[in-house]
Amino acid sequence: MRTSTDEVTEDDGSIVQEMNTAFNGVYANSRLGIIRRNFSVLNKDIVVPLYLSLVRPILDYGAQAWSPYLLQDIRTLERVQRRATRLVPELSNLPYEERCQRLGLQTLENRRIRGDMIETYKLMHGYEDIPYTKFFQLNTNNLRGHSLKLAKPDHWRTTLKGNWFAIRVIDQWNSLPENIVTAPTIATFKARYDRHLGIVGVIG
Repeated sequence: MRTSTDEVTEDDGSIVQEMNTAFNGVYANSRLGIIRRNFSVLNKDIVVPLYLSLVRPILDYGAQAWSPYLLQDIRTLERVQRRATRLVPELSNLPYEERCQRLGLQTLENRRIRGDMIETYKLMHGYEDIPYTKFFQLNTNNLRGHSLKLAKPDHWRTTLKGNWFAIRVIDQWNSLPENIVTAPTIATFKARYDRHLGIVGVIG
């Protein structure tokens, strides 16, 4: 049974995340407006570098800490990139996913998942100053899957807690093949992960 304290905590967390997402969406959209107003000619070679330097960092900020889980928040951020990809006139009538592919972009949702996997890899292989045991426990009970499989908590009381980094990454990480999670370097991990998911020609 969920206590009133749990409900308040979850509601408060959801409100904070919604406010943070809304602020980032408005701020990123304002940057898009600046690009549109200050460039009379827009094409791939102009839009992509400007978007990557001025807009996407706002949408990416703190993603591993507060990755949105409510559909409305996911759509708020993704809508900004949808608008950005339409700034290239010859692509404006194409479906969003195809526009992203032509411009060398991932959807923001897929990019956040990739970022989660990279951060998990870095923790598991000692690239961060904090030990991975502060976040995870290895699953020693189930021998199926790879050698760095993570144990999943039996339950958590709130949806918000279920979206915490240390919990939300477990299923995705556990589904990866052995040769990816045991890659010798971060660069190799990224390359193998992208190849595994068929990610080709993506910038950043």
